[in-house]
Parts: sequence; C-alpha cells; structure tokens
Amino acid sequence: MPLSLEGKKAVVAEVNEIASGALSAVVAEYRGIGVSDMTELRVKAREAGVYLRVIRNTLAKRAVEETEFACMQEAFVGPLVFAFSLEAPGAAARLLKDYAKENKMLNVTALSIGGKLLGPEQLDAVASLPTKDEAIAMLMSVMQAPVGKLVRTINEVPGKLVRVLAAVRDQKQAA
Repeated sequence: MPLSLEGKKAVVAEVNEIASGALSAVVAEYRGIGVSDMTELRVKAREAGVYLRVIRNTLAKRAVEETEFACMQEAFVGPLVFAFSLEAPGAAARLLKDYAKENKMLNVTALSIGGKLLGPEQLDAVASLPTKDEAIAMLMSVMQAPVGKLVRTINEVPGKLVRVLAAVRDQKQAA
C-alpha cells in the first residue's frame, strides 16, 4: 500500500531528525535478502545503537538534504538500506561489515562520516574506529605511561643505593 503525502512527510521528518544527530551513515544494497535475514539485521542494529531503515531513494534524498550526509545523494540507486550510527562513529559500518560476511547479498555502496563521502573500500577503516569507551581507555593509557615511567625512574635511585650497600656488605663479609 503506497504512503500518503502525510505519511511521506512523516518518514522524511523522522529520517532527517535521525540524520541530523547521527555520527556516520552507511548505505548498502540489500537485493535478494529475505525477510527473516532483514529482521535479524534489524535486531542486531538495535543492540548496536544503529538506526536502520529501508525507505525510497527519493524520500531519502529529501531527508538528508540539509544534513552532513547530503554528499551521499548520488549513491542512492537501487534497493537500499540506510544505517545511521547514533552512539559510536564506526557502529553502522561495523554492523554491516559483520553482516556482509554472513550474507553475501548485502553490498555496501557508500558511507559518510564528518560530511565526507567515502567509497565502499573505506568500510574496514571506518569499522575499525574505536567506541567512545575504547578511545578513552587508549587515551588514559597514553597519559599514564609517562607518569609510570617517572615513578619507576624515581624508585630506581633508592633501589640502586640499596644494591650498592648490599654489595659493600657482601664484600666486607667475604673479606
């Protein structure tokens, strides 16, 4: 059943709102994928914090017009599924990359992050971006390394003194 004009406006407004707050977007062609497989993909997307939607390309073009994903409009050809990362920049790319390994019918056609259009060959790079917690952990380990080295260096001075005194004691005892 076709959507009414009001229904189309509601879909465009919903996708525009999501796209305005999204960190990255991935577009993939889903031709040949069954309903049960798409349902499984939607469940995984909800768990990963990814907004997944299948909409008409003309509506998608209108929905992303005034967002940073407007650069993707030329890639909206064929039956597409749109994935927007809401929490981590690489979440949508990671989700579709992992799903494409299981289901060869899913082909990523374009992705965008930071207002730049990237080709499907960049999927691995975007999918490997760390989550917020992973990035904070990496930053903290980098910040902690110099402090740890300073503590070990300062601790080495009394340790060396103790070893020298022990060597002198052993030498005197031997003599």
